Amino acid sequence: MVIEMDTPSARATVRYLPVSPYKIRQVLDLVRGLPVDDAIRVLQLCEKDAADSVLKLLDSAVANAEHDNAYITAIVAVMGTTISPYLFFWQSSEEVEDERVDPEAHSLVAAPREAPRELARIRFDTYIGMGISNLIALFIIITAAATLNAAGITDVQSSTQAAEALRPLAGPFAFALFALGIIGTGLLAIPVLAGSAAYAVGEARRWPTGLARRPLEAKAFYGTIAIATMLGVAMNFGSIDPIKALFWSAVINGVVAVPLMVVLMIMARRTRIMGRFAIGTGLTALGWLATAVMAAIVAGMVGTSF
Repeated sequence: MVIEMDTPSARATVRYLPVSPYKIRQVLDLVRGLPVDDAIRVLQLCEKDAADSVLKLLDSAVANAEHDNAYITAIVAVMGTTISPYLFFWQSSEEVEDERVDPEAHSLVAAPREAPRELARIRFDTYIGMGISNLIALFIIITAAATLNAAGITDVQSSTQAAEALRPLAGPFAFALFALGIIGTGLLAIPVLAGSAAYAVGEARRWPTGLARRPLEAKAFYGTIAIATMLGVAMNFGSIDPIKALFWSAVINGVVAVPLMVVLMIMARRTRIMGRFAIGTGLTALGWLATAVMAAIVAGMVGTSF
């Protein structure tokens, strides 16, 4: 006998039950149309022989639904670290900053003949940066699967726990290896994350911004960097799980990236804004495809959450 059970976002199947179809149907009729929690309570109280089999089937369907949501949420987190909203502010702000401090640099609107060379440089920089960062991310995922997941560790709550999981690969140097990675990542991430937040706030408030400015020339800008950095440090002394904070910040990045990508695509296509540098058909199609994929993943995460 084969039974299939559907929850709003998952399905479970059981085969070859040693129970008659008539008895199974009797139990299914008791819970058909009920919310999952109510159905579980009814099955737990039911004295019919088939109730245990149906309850196990329902538990399996619920577990599948939870697994599907966790899987899709993890995909949103991975995408959120790849297409991060702060990068939109950081790279564009740094390009403007370089132009401001270099007396020989010109805006492309004022000097369109420089556009091919400058756009080629930006394109090369973006390709190399995204390629290397995604390669590193791939190795991080593979390493985590080969160490943490292989050891049955799926709920990492501290960097110490993660470092210990590297011991089979790195031996006694596991802690030093992980510490070097964390310190290197922090040194790279702190100025980028805090700086991009300061650029976003400063440009929205029309403050003087730029790391090339002296602190007294951009007090609010540097003050925002200091506040963002101190907030990050303060989290280490609170009860917030740092690993979960990293994960959920990546999820939030993935969600926020969708409306930002929509706005950027609309702006990049409008000649009134971009002039002769409005993107062409190929980049438009690729950009909207990436936006649609991001939106679909986020919608899948939201849809499997209920």
